[in-house]
Amino acid sequence: MNTQRPVNLDLTTIKMPVMAISSILHRISGVVLFLGLPVLLYMLQETLASEARFETLKQCLTAPWAKFGLWAILTALCYHLIAGVRHLVMDLGHAESLSAGRQTSIAVIALSLLAAIGVGVVVW
Repeated sequence: MNTQRPVNLDLTTIKMPVMAISSILHRISGVVLFLGLPVLLYMLQETLASEARFETLKQCLTAPWAKFGLWAILTALCYHLIAGVRHLVMDLGHAESLSAGRQTSIAVIALSLLAAIGVGVVVW
């Protein structure tokens, strides 16, 4: 093994392609969903338990930190869904070239930004 090879540890000089950014964001959104799904299920349980618990949850969701958390989980869900559809289309044999991968990655990020704005409008 060559131990004399150059090592670049300056992360600001590394150029990440848009496909890599899309892939990393897909993994991050999966982790956020894994951690946020119990929160969403708890909220669903509270809304279905009784009217009083629903009102209590509704009052809790007026706090800015609660709105931000809900927005983050729902945004991660939207991104993961959109990127997942992209992966399913690629699994079917479409858009597998480098240029199509770049274009679909840009489309995923753009659609996800629009979804994040839409979720923000609904939550706030």
